[in-house]
This record gives sequence, C-alpha cells and structure tokens, in this order.
Amino acid sequence: MTAHNSTATCAAKDDVNTQWSFCPNVGAAYFYAFLFALTLFAHIAQSIIYRKGYSWVIAMGALWQTLCYIFRILSINQPTNQSWYTAWFVLILLAPLWINAYVYMVLGRMVYNFTTSAKILGIKAWRFGLYFVLLDIFAFLVQAAGASLASGNNLTNTQIERGLHIYMGGVGLQEVFIICFIGLAVRFQRQMRMETPMQDKPRALRLLYVVYAVLVLITIRIIFRLVEYSQGITSGIPQHEAYQYVFDSTLMLTCLVLFNIIHPGRLMPGKESDFPSRKQRKAAGKNNTMGRAADALPLHERSSPSPDMGGESYGPTYPKVDGTSVSYGYATNT
Repeated sequence: MTAHNSTATCAAKDDVNTQWSFCPNVGAAYFYAFLFALTLFAHIAQSIIYRKGYSWVIAMGALWQTLCYIFRILSINQPTNQSWYTAWFVLILLAPLWINAYVYMVLGRMVYNFTTSAKILGIKAWRFGLYFVLLDIFAFLVQAAGASLASGNNLTNTQIERGLHIYMGGVGLQEVFIICFIGLAVRFQRQMRMETPMQDKPRALRLLYVVYAVLVLITIRIIFRLVEYSQGITSGIPQHEAYQYVFDSTLMLTCLVLFNIIHPGRLMPGKESDFPSRKQRKAAGKNNTMGRAADALPLHERSSPSPDMGGESYGPTYPKVDGTSVSYGYATNT
C-alpha cells in the first residue's frame, strides 16, 4: 500500500501525461475492491432477507466504495485517462455520506422501537431521522461541489485549492451534524434506560454501540481529510496512499462490516418494527402514535368508568396497527 521506490519503473507515474503524482499500488486497489464487493453483496442479501427497504442506503455506500476502487484500478492501468481518475477521486470523498445517512435512519427507527413515546426531545422518530438525512444531503451537495471543482481539467492551483476548501467546508458541516446527533443519541440512551423493557435492552444497546462506533470512525476519517487538505495541494499526505487506506478506506470498510455483523433488520425484525405510515399516524391522531416499547409496559393509570363497559375502569393499551389504521384496544385496570 506504499508507493514504490522512486528509482523503480512505474507505468502509472512515468507516463508524461499521467494523472498520478506518485506510483499507486494496483494490488492494494484490487484487494479493497474485493473486500468492498463482499460487504456490498452481504448488505444486499441482508436487506432482502430481513425485508428492510431502507437498507438500500448502506448498500449504496458499499457500492460507491466498490466502484471507487474499480475506477482506481482502471485509472492505474490507464494513467492518462482523466475520467477514470476523476471518478475514483470523487467517489472516495463522497461515499461515506451514505453510511452517515444510514446511521441517522437507524437511530430514528430505534427511537420508535425502544421508547414508549417515539420521541427524542419532542421530535418524533420518523421526523428525527428525516431531519438529519436532509442535513446530510446538504453536506453531500457542498462536498460534491468542492470535489468536482477540485478534479476538473486544466485547473490552476488556485482553482484546485478553492475546490478543496469548499469540500473541507462540507466535511466540517458533516462533523457538526454528527456532534449534534451524538448528543441526541446520548439522550436516547438515557431515555431508553427508563422506557425500554428489560428483555429488549441488550439488543438495543448492541445496536446503539455500533452506531456510536460508526460515528467515531467517520469522525476519525473527517479529521484525516481536514488535516490532509489543510495545507492545500502542497500537502505531502496525498503522495502516500498508505494514509488513505488506513484512515479512510479501512475505517469505512469497518463501518460496513459492523452493520453486517449487527444488522438493524435482525435486531428490529418484522413489518411491525417499521414506522407507521402517514395514513396510520393520521388515523391514530397527531399525538397518539406511541413507540413500540409501550406494548410491554403496564396498562395506563385508571381512567374514568365508561358507561359502555359496565361501569368498570379501562385504560388504553398499545395501539394495534393494521394496513390502514392504528386503533387502541382496552383492558380492565386492576
């Protein structure tokens, strides 16, 4: 994974019109393309087995990482081709955003499955994930704009540095959103201690620890990218591909594998673990759609006697969700 000795022959670097400023290791590129392809096929299979449509997001992240190294191989073999070089360069910068978005989506579903209120700080679970995904898309657009500006044809050093600065701004925004998200994840963990049934806590914590681990790995990768480009195009870090493999690709591969091992679909199985549809939530009422943890709690406090129920006191239980509506059953309070 390190550059060859400068005195050795290197077709990718020695060509007068090459896109490469150092001699890349094609063997390492093949190896990582293979590893990312393995986790890609695993995520596709798991999304089908567990029937979790939202897992296409993590599969897309694995696909972009795989394509990144396929294009890198093509660029090494055809070092004068600008298109291959631009493709792998842009993909390696942007692919982690898919993994980041998936983390946001997973925690939103955890809030629904493992709390009674389906809320964190007053934000409903289905909106919680949506808001952060939209922020992630914004960071994605900023980073994409910067990456495309820094990888165009016949650019001056000033133009390249401007593109890198825009990209770094997008990366900085991504980290700000991650820090805010971690704060909400910690709040969720505290809420989970009080609301999650004992039998569900071990699996909830396993998945939450994976969420924390992935966010830490993404943060390390962000710090690496900020350090790498803080010195502009004169930085020596891009001239040593070992740094990229250690502080970018290996970290993102680890994120993908962690979600293979602790897959959300295995710990939140079944159709009932999915968010209620908008129609179902509307049928239940704006403030009446509860989290799934409510199903395992004791019945609500005694309510006033109902004349339709023989004067006995009844309280609402967990809403029963069918294909069209959410309805509340009733049981006698004792």
